[in-house]
Amino acid sequence: MSTDIAHEEHHHGPPKGIGRWLFSTNHKDIGTMYLVFALTMLFVGGASAMYIRAELFMPGVQFMEPDFYNNMVTNHALIMVFAVVMPAAAGLANWMIPMMIGAPDMALPRLNNLSFWLLPAAAVMLILSTVVPFLPGGGSAINTGWTLYPPLSIQTGMAMDFAIFTVHILGVSSILASINIVVTILNMRAPGMTLFKMPMFCWAWLFTGLLLIIIAPVLAGGVTMLLFDRHFGTSFFDAAGGGDPVLFQHLFWFFGHPEVYVLLLPSIGVLAMIIPTFARKPLFGYNSLVGGMAILFTLGLVAWAHHQYTVGMAAGPTTWFMIITILISIPVGLMLLNFMMTMWRGAMTFETPMLFAVAIVLMFSFAGVTGIMLAVVPADLEYHDSMFVVAHFHYALIPGALMGLLAAAFYWLPKWTGNMYDERLGKIFFWWNVISFNITFFPQHFYGLAGMPRRIVDYNPAFADLNMISSLGAFAYGLSHLLFLYIVIKTVRGGVKAGNKPWEGAQIGTPGLEWDLSSPPPFHSFTTPPVVK
Repeated sequence: MSTDIAHEEHHHGPPKGIGRWLFSTNHKDIGTMYLVFALTMLFVGGASAMYIRAELFMPGVQFMEPDFYNNMVTNHALIMVFAVVMPAAAGLANWMIPMMIGAPDMALPRLNNLSFWLLPAAAVMLILSTVVPFLPGGGSAINTGWTLYPPLSIQTGMAMDFAIFTVHILGVSSILASINIVVTILNMRAPGMTLFKMPMFCWAWLFTGLLLIIIAPVLAGGVTMLLFDRHFGTSFFDAAGGGDPVLFQHLFWFFGHPEVYVLLLPSIGVLAMIIPTFARKPLFGYNSLVGGMAILFTLGLVAWAHHQYTVGMAAGPTTWFMIITILISIPVGLMLLNFMMTMWRGAMTFETPMLFAVAIVLMFSFAGVTGIMLAVVPADLEYHDSMFVVAHFHYALIPGALMGLLAAAFYWLPKWTGNMYDERLGKIFFWWNVISFNITFFPQHFYGLAGMPRRIVDYNPAFADLNMISSLGAFAYGLSHLLFLYIVIKTVRGGVKAGNKPWEGAQIGTPGLEWDLSSPPPFHSFTTPPVVK
């Protein structure tokens, strides 16, 4: 296929103007479109979060009916997961993987174009699902949360059908993109580039792509059965007709739990590129990091029902899911150890990408600790559906996924644009972003443990003070991304030209080591730095 496209472009030239983007088969252009789409949707999903926090600023119902509040919660989650983190990670994959493995382009360039253009169509359908309830006869809003549990999702109006088709389109897009990435990594490596010589980012995406190919069809099946229950008289999940609502939960979480690792793994790959560069040391334990990803991949697929301890499962499966969930902490802890040992005795400098990398290691560790608390059945029965859970997964997904993508953007902006970003503004953004994030979500651990439920529009006035702090932090956190947008636009438009190795000897004026695109170093990577006399 690549040859056909090259042949066509030889005769007609590459498409110009808007055609360059609509019909693009160039991995860099498609990567750019993914990144721009994700950045746009970040502000849409972020706006719904600001709306939620404005409502929770004080107890009582301020300006949102309960149905609309829950619709905002649903939209926020669906947008951030499917329209921000996954497309941004796919944008990084499109841009960087062919260059990292020495491939001329992605293996399936036209499929690449299709997998991107399905995303704006899905985004339009998701936004329509919010608009439909306001139309005459539109029915109620989606008030189920992103989990779409029946029986609520069977009773909800037409907006739910839009959400189901949104999930279908997003699923097709994810599967096509994943097939493309996996095939590219397995088939398109340059001669001599064995799997164990690949940069770690490629390994991260190999596991991510395989995970998505396994789990996305299961969610598609689940929401298709939901559609049949809604319109064709079946009773897969309708207890009145002999169905089982908990069956949907199993189908959803068989997708939903590995999906967490789909969001985390690309960022782990990014950290494995950034930390060696700024520590000026080879990555510590290349093989063990690949092994950790493989174990995470395997255990992640068989731990899904720890989201369902309260549904009345038998003691046997409940114990299984608890033990597997606790075991997952081992490969995650080992990965963090790899990163810390890479930094140990390195000649570190702290440019913006490295600041984000260090912050991620610290804050994601915190998510790991609260994750162990939630893994233990008797404790989880108390914490379930409280704001403590909200705090836990935001500490997992914002440092573990979103901040990893921000670090990648600062790290590779010189590569993408040919210009260096403004380092001073980058550092201001980092501190503003990280401090406001912690002000937002740290208090939620406490009022969650004290008993405040999530997904409820009103709350006990006893939680008012902490909610006010949380909301103020959220407004500051949301605003920080406007600075990020400014930095990106400023860098795209011009600035100090980036050299061939923009991070070589960064700040300290000595020749550094640029490990980002090289094959891994020899096994004895834990060497003592030279003594400076």
